[in-house]
Amino acid sequence: MPDVQKGTGPTSDYLGNAPNPHEAEPIPDQHGGNLFHPRSGEMPTYWNGLEAHLTVEAGIAGNPWTKSGRNFAQFYTDRANTVTLNQIMGSISHPVTNIGSGYGIGFVAEVMYGSDARFDPTIGMADKALTGLYQFVPTQAHVDVHVPWIVPKGVDFQIGQIYGLMGAEGTPALARQFYTFNYASDYIVPFETVGILSTTHLTDHLDWLLGIDAGNSTTFGGAGNNSRPKGYAGLAFAHLMDGKLDGHVIGRFGPQGNNGYPVTSPAGWTSAGIGPAANSKMQYNGDILLTYHFSDRLAATVNGTYLHDDVSRDDVYGVTSYLSWDINPSVRLNLRGEVFRDNTGAVIASYASTTAYTDALRNAPYPYYIAPPTTYGELTVGVTYQPQFVNRHLKLGKFTVRPEIRLDKSLNGTQPFNRAATVEDPVVRNGTNNMLWFSCDAIWSF
Repeated sequence: MPDVQKGTGPTSDYLGNAPNPHEAEPIPDQHGGNLFHPRSGEMPTYWNGLEAHLTVEAGIAGNPWTKSGRNFAQFYTDRANTVTLNQIMGSISHPVTNIGSGYGIGFVAEVMYGSDARFDPTIGMADKALTGLYQFVPTQAHVDVHVPWIVPKGVDFQIGQIYGLMGAEGTPALARQFYTFNYASDYIVPFETVGILSTTHLTDHLDWLLGIDAGNSTTFGGAGNNSRPKGYAGLAFAHLMDGKLDGHVIGRFGPQGNNGYPVTSPAGWTSAGIGPAANSKMQYNGDILLTYHFSDRLAATVNGTYLHDDVSRDDVYGVTSYLSWDINPSVRLNLRGEVFRDNTGAVIASYASTTAYTDALRNAPYPYYIAPPTTYGELTVGVTYQPQFVNRHLKLGKFTVRPEIRLDKSLNGTQPFNRAATVEDPVVRNGTNNMLWFSCDAIWSF
């Protein structure tokens, strides 16, 4: 099943959201795009390489046992029993193309409209332009440059707004195998960063990653969360062990708290600011992802993610395993299992309004509810189906359907699921200790 969302950098055609900027061949002199084509006999120009892509995703996350109308511990699929337009995502891009003397240049511009945009803002870049269930956000806006520096294979730079590098599941619908997200990819990895990322091609199979940025989902100046930089360091590798092993090891470091002073709303909700102390309170992320291809049709992935936050004095970590099997060209079976620990209960939260997540980033009061310290377990079984009887009649793009069944459970006896909480006590203690739900999304993409 070859269709994988491009632009997010999955290491594997099966799973993952690690960067794979490795280019075994020299950067191309020209690229044939899908927007403009040279006339017969004319030499193609750089602009003939422009690419346009569009993805539309809608779905429903069915949970007949909820008493809150929400699926706890989920961002994008938080609305229970509601058909939702998750995303209309469109992009215009140009791959890095040779402009002479070993240099190359390309770019990506991408925007998203839908309910998923509630949790993918970048503060200072049209955040809260819309405030309802369906919102608008830019998701990528970067220039990509290849330079023949330092090592024989050169260095790539991405400059601007890019997706986060960590975790196994990406924001675009086809950058993940399931409609719902695992805990780690929802809660403890960066979604968007604005800055500079360098990829140094050390060998045919190994890249060194180094980046500096304004922070998770923020920009600079008044739209930043504090006055200190953040950044990545890590390695990405591809096609090791006779081409069977891909993955990455990435760390991220820097203050992530908001240095504004706390604000309280008339309803009693408070903001996330802690004052100038945020400039020195560090946050540390670590992420290891390994994908092993047993064959062209079967692959397994293990993803371990860790976060320490000085502000909340919390350590949060989890391990997720995946198995994907292409039964035939139209059907892929996907399995996922995860164990995830939130040591204080402060990270895994439900944001109770359509702007709550953005308000939290902006240091505005926001409604939420959380759980006691909890060890979460999660098992998901799903299918990715591309019906050929539909797709062969489509003149443009492909249609994909992904049904899944999922069980979430507290492994240490807490009861955080299927109930909400109050401003007086935002900790859910009287819910259920498990959540069985049934979800399905449908995707059209070209």
